[in-house]
Amino acid sequence: MEDRKLRIAAVGDELLAGLGDPRALGWLGRVLARTPQDAVAVESYSLPCPMEGTEGLAARWLDEAGRRFSDAHENRLVIGLSARDIEFGLSTARSRLNLANILDGASQNSVEVFVVGPPPGLDPARNRRLADLNAAFSDVTTRRNHHYVDTFSPLLNHEQWRTDLASNGGTPGQAGYGLMAWLVLHRGWFQWLRIAQPE
Repeated sequence: MEDRKLRIAAVGDELLAGLGDPRALGWLGRVLARTPQDAVAVESYSLPCPMEGTEGLAARWLDEAGRRFSDAHENRLVIGLSARDIEFGLSTARSRLNLANILDGASQNSVEVFVVGPPPGLDPARNRRLADLNAAFSDVTTRRNHHYVDTFSPLLNHEQWRTDLASNGGTPGQAGYGLMAWLVLHRGWFQWLRIAQPE
């Protein structure tokens, strides 16, 4: 079998960094720990920036991720989206455009993208707005033939998720990041990497 070499650059906010996780893994660390490397060598570079929305991501992703990419590797981009655009007062149309620009830029550079949508919080009003944003993000991503994982819908009324947020000041803890990782692993991660899903 031909040896494959992948480089994954991941951009996002503090959830990508695993803020609040006592194991310091976050969802990405848990996902990578369960990604077999017998058929493919995976290098991963996590590039989180706290309090970042789509405008910040759009401004920095290519410069920062591009420095980690190599002609000798299959280059991949993971985007961990947040609800920050709501707090910044961006319109859904503007958020869509920002994500579209990232995805189009990645395609122009032959980089395949895996987008993880924003998870829900505990505020019902914010979640109603986030539902619309999540749907917009999903639409933009799938129209461009990239992978999108909806974490919002399955976690919105998930008792363990809500309990974990409530006991950690609104951010996930060990249980919450575990739930996010499970969704990523079971919603296309292995297919995106084109490796067999472990038993």
